Amino acid sequence: QVQLMESGGGLVQAGGSLRLSCAASGRIFSFNGMGWYCQAPGKQRELVAAITSGGNTNYANSVKGRFTISRDNAKNTVYLQMNSLKFEDTAVYYCHANLQGFGSLERDYWGQGTQVTVSS
Repeated sequence: QVQLMESGGGLVQAGGSLRLSCAASGRIFSFNGMGWYCQAPGKQRELVAAITSGGNTNYANSVKGRFTISRDNAKNTVYLQMNSLKFEDTAVYYCHANLQGFGSLERDYWGQGTQVTVSS
């Protein structure tokens, strides 16, 4: 069974940095895209950053120049380096992966979410 396990959230002051990690475990046949979404209280979940299997990246306008997404294919892990954090970055951050496990069809998987709180 494929699972995504996130780590790295926490409380940080505005202007500070955090690094989120998300490791995929299980019998994985192939990876497609991976990414990070965030959901603030009362708001819909929205894309923060995504990266394809080939390394192409896409960012929300609000995080361009501050956040960097990367992946280690050998470790089935995706990272989100978050710099110059702002109060409005406060949210639960969810890891996402589109992949195919052995014996199953390609589909979307989600992590359990990790809280990022930025104090002003």
